[in-house]
Amino acid sequence: MLLDPASAAAAAALATDPFYECISSAYESEPERRRDVLTRYFAYSITEGRDHGRCVHLRDTSCGVAVWLLPQAPAIRAARAERKHIFLAETLGRRGSENYDRIVAYMGDRASSVVRDDAWYLSIVAVDPAAQGRGLGRHLLAPTLAEADAAAITCYLETFSPRSIPFYERLGFKVHAVFVEPTTTASYSLMVRGPRAGG
Repeated sequence: MLLDPASAAAAAALATDPFYECISSAYESEPERRRDVLTRYFAYSITEGRDHGRCVHLRDTSCGVAVWLLPQAPAIRAARAERKHIFLAETLGRRGSENYDRIVAYMGDRASSVVRDDAWYLSIVAVDPAAQGRGLGRHLLAPTLAEADAAAITCYLETFSPRSIPFYERLGFKVHAVFVEPTTTASYSLMVRGPRAGG
């Protein structure tokens, strides 16, 4: 698999997130292998965004990325899920892929009770830790948020990081609910952003 230039930055930025820690837990005693596994995971996820949603890179494409998943027809969604299941089993191993399935099922059930099927999902936003604090995250999200506003589309995300909540709030997202995810045993916030007038 050809690795996207931003996949290593995403792995560095999100390695301590409870979700990514849990899906790569089989390699917790092997830091280099864990970094490689997460880099390949993010490369796959970036490709998913490019093929089934929106994928926005910074000018320096190795520095950061935002990945959105947009609604798909059921047949396309099922085929995508099957391909991803095979990839996850090969890349994360049995424990990691099972953790992924449990976490995503739990979070998906909660999200489906909050947002409509036509909402756009912010799956990943990551900036290389060395480049954080320069407004690059806002730059990554602005184009797709403007597109969603123009189409009167609701957007949502899930974050395990309380520190990121003010950043998302400045972009118009609001915390709709907080849940404790049982596989990670960590709390996460489900945030929703309605379209802004004049977007």
